[in-house]
Amino acid sequence: MVRFSNNLVGILNFITFLLSIPILIGGVWLSRQGTSECERFLDKPVIALGVFLMIVSLAGLIGACCRVTWLLWVYLLVMFLLIVLLFCFTIFAFVVTNKGAGEVVSGKGYKEYRLGDYSGWLQNRVSSEKNWNKIKSCLQDSKVCKSLIDDGSSGAPMPVNEFYNRHLSAIQSGCCKPSDSCGFTYVSPTNWTKSNTTATNPDCNAWNNDQNILCYNCQSCKAGLLDNIKSDWKKVAVLNVVFLVFLIIVYSIGCCAFRNNREDNSWKRYP
Repeated sequence: MVRFSNNLVGILNFITFLLSIPILIGGVWLSRQGTSECERFLDKPVIALGVFLMIVSLAGLIGACCRVTWLLWVYLLVMFLLIVLLFCFTIFAFVVTNKGAGEVVSGKGYKEYRLGDYSGWLQNRVSSEKNWNKIKSCLQDSKVCKSLIDDGSSGAPMPVNEFYNRHLSAIQSGCCKPSDSCGFTYVSPTNWTKSNTTATNPDCNAWNNDQNILCYNCQSCKAGLLDNIKSDWKKVAVLNVVFLVFLIIVYSIGCCAFRNNREDNSWKRYP
């Protein structure tokens, strides 16, 4: 009679196998239907994840239900390595997202962001001109700044007081407007008149009213992106803790199924 742990491992891996199918299809769809580099950015990782889940779930399913001990051993080895890697990544994510936060601007509804406030590892990810050009292209394609203009009523520019009281996202604050320290005169959310200023902030010279440039080359834009990544990574790290507990439970059940397989093989070998 098939034991409970073998049944449970088989059921869990069958569900995982079913989940891997839409993931794999989604990755293939992204690779064929994506019209820009940004849309195709995730196709290979998604395909790799789908194939990985499919192979591992098949190994666990066959190993547990068909009593193939060596296959179940491979499955448990992969699970153990996955638990270790996930644990290390979770600790790493909490460490690199520990530094950095937006700076409150007096009398304004938004915050401003400085690149130097974030961890060195995150800063290095956006320091490369090649990497940043790709990221900048994706930000431009997302039209994150155009949404500020579209929010204006009746096509008229947003009143200055309304803009200053807005709660902008980190990317909008860093990439779509100049820093408050520049002292520019407001015309519209993405149109500012440069005035004579002695500001030492290099972002002041990087600002351009061209909708394809704006402050995409500013340090504040990179900082805004890192703040967004930091927030997302913290959420992922919390989810990873929950997933880690789940993997440990599945691994423990798999160990029981492996022990059952070895005992059954021993009985067959020595009747």
